[in-house]
Amino acid sequence: MKGSAGWDNPPPFIATPLNYTSLLAKAVPGCRPSELDWWQTLQGPGNASVQLVPALHWCRRSLFQTNIRLWGGYILRAGGGSLYFAGDTGYDPLLFADIRRRCGPPDVALLPIGAYEPRWFMRGAHMNPEEAVRAHRDLGARRSIAMHWGTIQLTDESIDAPVRALEAARAAAGMGPGEFQALSIGESVTI
Repeated sequence: MKGSAGWDNPPPFIATPLNYTSLLAKAVPGCRPSELDWWQTLQGPGNASVQLVPALHWCRRSLFQTNIRLWGGYILRAGGGSLYFAGDTGYDPLLFADIRRRCGPPDVALLPIGAYEPRWFMRGAHMNPEEAVRAHRDLGARRSIAMHWGTIQLTDESIDAPVRALEAARAAAGMGPGEFQALSIGESVTI
């Protein structure tokens, strides 16, 4: 492949959970997917690595293909630091404690706080903000940033309810906004 500047650009490198290669090959021509099972680590250049960790979720890409692909989150390590990307996940204290035990507490955790109502239906796939605060503590994360809220109206809570609920959950846990924050729409942060 040639880039716009005429330099050779290698095909994109993608770390993915098990059984996504066929989907990615169609969506990203020329990619080189590396499939990982839970707890497997893929070494990158230098001291960079990506590790797939479990998530509490399900996978359905069609009506008749439930849970044929693995679901997970990622631990990214580089430059002496670590970042945990939870992806979509429900809350389970054993899950987050196990991630901490096996991978160490992350410097930064990206935790979902949206698409959680009604609880009877969403509990097994999405945390609510109170559970996300518990996950932050279970992980021992130095800092967490809220994600998966404020984009589309997917479930019953209002689009801005997750941020208000996170503020209440943080206050109830005696946690300051710098420890677990929700960025404003369009805001960025350097980590």
